[in-house]
Amino acid sequence: MEADASSGRSARLEADPLAQKPGRSRGRQEQRCLYSAGYGEKKERNIMGFVDYATEGAVGIITINRPQALNALNSQVLDDLNTVLDNVNLEETRCLIITGAGEKSFVAGADIGEMSTLTKEEGKAFGKKGNDIFLKIETFPIPVIAAVNGFALGGGNELSMSCDIRICSDNAVFGQPETGLGITPGFGGTQRLARLVGAGMAKQMVYSALNIKADEAYRIGLVNAVYPQAELMDQAKKLAGRIAMQAPIAVRAAKAAINEGIQTSISDGVRIEEEQFGSCFETEDQKEGMANFLRKKDDPNKVKHVAFKNK
Repeated sequence: MEADASSGRSARLEADPLAQKPGRSRGRQEQRCLYSAGYGEKKERNIMGFVDYATEGAVGIITINRPQALNALNSQVLDDLNTVLDNVNLEETRCLIITGAGEKSFVAGADIGEMSTLTKEEGKAFGKKGNDIFLKIETFPIPVIAAVNGFALGGGNELSMSCDIRICSDNAVFGQPETGLGITPGFGGTQRLARLVGAGMAKQMVYSALNIKADEAYRIGLVNAVYPQAELMDQAKKLAGRIAMQAPIAVRAAKAAINEGIQTSISDGVRIEEEQFGSCFETEDQKEGMANFLRKKDDPNKVKHVAFKNK
């Protein structure tokens, strides 16, 4: 949950229990946000804040847009991200990409200016806010890809780890530098990092406030692939598009089975898989997908890509 010191202080929404801290203003007031009205169709909508949303076909793209602060996470950014997630059209959108605005930073961390004056209870509330949103991403019904285009430090690394898949540009830097600021990771870093790269490497990174470059992140399994920065978003969209072409109910079921099963024993995990596997056989997508595959027995030329209906 480390932060960018240059970000200054920003305010929270009035409903936030920490909003009464003095000296915080909302800053940027409004930006345009694109929401999908259907496949390939775009509809403009205005929202407050620092998070942009656009759609390209069945792929949604969330951009943390606070480049003057290296996209650092303050309360407003977290609230805006939560609002965008709540407004994703799950009937039409089959995969999400999360990235950062600009060429330097995915998310440089949580906002040090905001955190520096928090009390114990306020710190706990801030951690809960981030954790609740990142858990929402982790358990989001559809797959989420982190396209890490630069610094992913503290809260930025924690955000990327809440996504299903992480790919990054060759200038990306990952780390949990919080112990150098007198705090622990607070948005799930102590938990997800150990699960992804193993307890030993996670402890080394957290205890020593160690930052690592893209190639090392790939070596330890923190990211799935590294691309030149100019190619990152195209590669992210390509992967998201391929996911979006598959049967969406089956993809959601597979995500649920992996996420739930990995938290339990293998014997319990396969029971979870059995339930998800069986549920697919009452869908139209399963019937059409298998029927299309079997057509090649009669005539290979009849086999075509199935436009799955999400039913």
